Amino acid sequence: MSTRPTSRRTRAALALTALLGGAALAGLPATTTAAAADGALAVQYRTGSGGATADQSEPWFKVRNTGSTTVQLSQVRIRYYFKADSPNASYRFACSWAVRGCSAVTGTFGTLAHPTATADRYLEIGFTASAGSLAPGADTGDMQLRFHRADWQTLRQSDDYSFDGARTSYADWDKVTAQLAGATVWGTAPEGNDPTDPTDPTDPPGGGQTLFDDFDYTSHTDPAISAHGWSVRSNSGGPGVPGATWDPSKVTFSAPGGNSVMNLETSTAGTGASTRHTEVLTRSTKFRNGTYAARVRFSDTPKYGPDGDRVVQTFFTINDLKAPMADDYAEYDFEYLPNGGWGEPSNILYTTSWETYAPDPWQAVNQHSESRQSFAGWHDLVVTIDDSAITYYVDGRHFGTHDAAYLPERPMSINFNQWLIDLEGQTSATPRAYDQQVDYVLHVKDRVLTPAQVTARIDAYRAAGTSFVDEVPAP
Repeated sequence: MSTRPTSRRTRAALALTALLGGAALAGLPATTTAAAADGALAVQYRTGSGGATADQSEPWFKVRNTGSTTVQLSQVRIRYYFKADSPNASYRFACSWAVRGCSAVTGTFGTLAHPTATADRYLEIGFTASAGSLAPGADTGDMQLRFHRADWQTLRQSDDYSFDGARTSYADWDKVTAQLAGATVWGTAPEGNDPTDPTDPTDPPGGGQTLFDDFDYTSHTDPAISAHGWSVRSNSGGPGVPGATWDPSKVTFSAPGGNSVMNLETSTAGTGASTRHTEVLTRSTKFRNGTYAARVRFSDTPKYGPDGDRVVQTFFTINDLKAPMADDYAEYDFEYLPNGGWGEPSNILYTTSWETYAPDPWQAVNQHSESRQSFAGWHDLVVTIDDSAITYYVDGRHFGTHDAAYLPERPMSINFNQWLIDLEGQTSATPRAYDQQVDYVLHVKDRVLTPAQVTARIDAYRAAGTSFVDEVPAP
């Protein structure tokens, strides 16, 4: 488990970093989320109120793990689809009884992008971490749920897509959908409303408002870098080793195997004055919900010199902290520590979703997932943000899902950086340097893509010979 920074100098560096919009934070995670195992689900349904009209609708559920691996319920979402009684009607959710406890069950309402004759809204059921897990073959037990109009007017449920008044005992029901780690694993949504298929992977490269960059540049002084909205950092400040320089000349470009790659080099000879950090970030903070993806090469060892420095290699989004504990702050990180740090003895990969923090005294409100193993080499990193969750993927596999409490309130920038936490991991005065490489970056505004759809997008751009596009409007 990572530990919070304790020194005043470290806190000040973190605060300055957020104000600059230029580096990922790291502190004590407030909560944790384990990566989900692959699995499958079935949803059983019955109604507690079978009339054509009612004061409140009562969809009751059981969720069963039909796969071969344990499933974390915090990564499960169920959608019940219904037709609103009027365009302006609003609804309230309640839980009457649940074997796992009503406090572990959440309910939110959404509007369908493609209304049908029997559905234009949905009730999405989720679970907090306290709901626990489902072993293979196990189910949640009874969940007696209900919802009603905010004005308590009688509602009509006989025309609701997911309703069946004849179902007074539990049975499998495919007119509700279940998602596990962002992928639909059960049921059929109303026509045109698949919750995990907002865009077809065969869409042309321009489908959706997109930023794509293949990092096909000649050097850090290439005028196209600035023209394409990027800044190669040169200003002083945190995070990292006090007195270190953020050196634009250490950001270089090459085309091994014909594919353009950006390289961030971080070096030191054991002193702050000899330490060179690197960072590349968008000048505009215009990115919010949607899909973010990058192919990044992490390094476990230096390219020369002695090993052991507490280096941080990152891909993240961030906006500025306007005041301590301001609730409109946002940051979403992939951070790889090949030699440990923050209390970790060896390599660890974090994904962290930030709600806010205060630099002095240090307070942090965030949620994180982690994996303690080597991630040396190339990796496809994807994070999706919609109105209900933040979901992280590594190499096409689910890594963690974080709660709606951590969703962004304001747009952010997109950043890559590599820096040293301190000089305590390796005290030698012998020069050494570490590389982090980036193949591409992709953002698709307001669309949640699967990792496979991300790959299809990248392949389509490269097949078309497109190295850069930016259709994302300024905020």
